[in-house]
Amino acid sequence: MALAFIGLGSNLGDGRANLREAWRRLGRTTGVTTLALSSPYETAPVGMDSEKWFTNAAGAVETTLPPAEFLAALLDIERSLGRDRSKGCDRTVDLDLLFYDDLTLHAEGLELPHPEIPHRLFVLAPMEELAPDHRHPLLERTVRQLRRNLTVDDQQIRKVRWQEREQP
Repeated sequence: MALAFIGLGSNLGDGRANLREAWRRLGRTTGVTTLALSSPYETAPVGMDSEKWFTNAAGAVETTLPPAEFLAALLDIERSLGRDRSKGCDRTVDLDLLFYDDLTLHAEGLELPHPEIPHRLFVLAPMEELAPDHRHPLLERTVRQLRRNLTVDDQQIRKVRWQEREQP
């Protein structure tokens, strides 16, 4: 079994409900066991023209699926929830494979660890909640160290709560 971390995001509709539904569907995927889901975070959009804030979270799973098959399962969940993968589009749900054990991989459509991790507060904040001591296999720094070293000041983020009835 591999330990994998995913980033979840949504800025269309009810973001928390979209993330919970994606998490539930991931838990019903053959070869995947969901372990933990971070708190949700509301974040300003980064790198796109939208003004709609995102709801973001991070999740830890164990999987027997190889990385490409696991990514395919994530993309199937996105499609089933109405994701438009056009660059820069608002999205009902976005599922990114962040880490897969300590594997490094550069393949068509899949790079591990995800290359933007060190630059994204909306990934590092929920990841720090789940696995502060998880080491980035290329940078040889922990998630906590990466978050503390992040120098981008314009990324707005606030931790929120899952509603009582919404617990994932």
